[in-house]
Amino acid sequence: MPGSPTDLAQLTIGYTFRQLALLDEALTHKSHANELKQKHRKHNERLEFLGDAVLTLVVSEQLASMFPDFTEGDLSKLKARLVSEESLADVARRLDLGALLRLGRGEELTRGREKPSLLANVLEAIVAAIYVDGGLEAARAFLRRAFGEEFVHLQEMGGPAIHDYKTRLQEWCQKHYDTLPQYVVVKESGPDHQKTFEVQLTIRGDVRGIGVGRSKKEAEQMAAKQALTETPDHTLDRSVEGRRS
Repeated sequence: MPGSPTDLAQLTIGYTFRQLALLDEALTHKSHANELKQKHRKHNERLEFLGDAVLTLVVSEQLASMFPDFTEGDLSKLKARLVSEESLADVARRLDLGALLRLGRGEELTRGREKPSLLANVLEAIVAAIYVDGGLEAARAFLRRAFGEEFVHLQEMGGPAIHDYKTRLQEWCQKHYDTLPQYVVVKESGPDHQKTFEVQLTIRGDVRGIGVGRSKKEAEQMAAKQALTETPDHTLDRSVEGRRS
């Protein structure tokens, strides 16, 4: 009937299932299935396995299409970022999938709806359920919508360059001063499903960058970028050398 939990789930996901049992399976955590003690009650672990493969395929083809001149290594870095637990959990929060999960009492008590691992898993399970129900094109359409913000952001940031800043700065610091830059979160803002983080980067106590991002890792990358692009090497040299003398 209109307004039922099933209708709400399909509206939230943005896909109408022909086989509603697949949706039920995708949203059922094993803790809930175990508590019901129904021998044939299915939970979402098998769908997670399949969803991981479908997700990897769709994300890979999308990145290859977006960045035709990138190397295999560059594309692999981008894919690893998008299919990481942190990234999947962010997408799941944006879709409010935690509210749809069927959890056992133990998981409810330990705030399972907010756990990155459970959020990432239910997203993968939903991808698989859509794939089984409607085929690859349906799964592809869902993932392009779900990861729309991430794809746009990567395009704006110039693709894999976002991965290079921390590594480049770390290598530079190790080579010249046998030390590592330090990153500290100084501010968090926004709701849980759309948080913004501000990170401060220091080298031997000197602030060398401030970064803002939708995750701690992204904010750290932006802080490292500022240190590399806005502070010339000779300025870094002079500042750090001054602290050594």
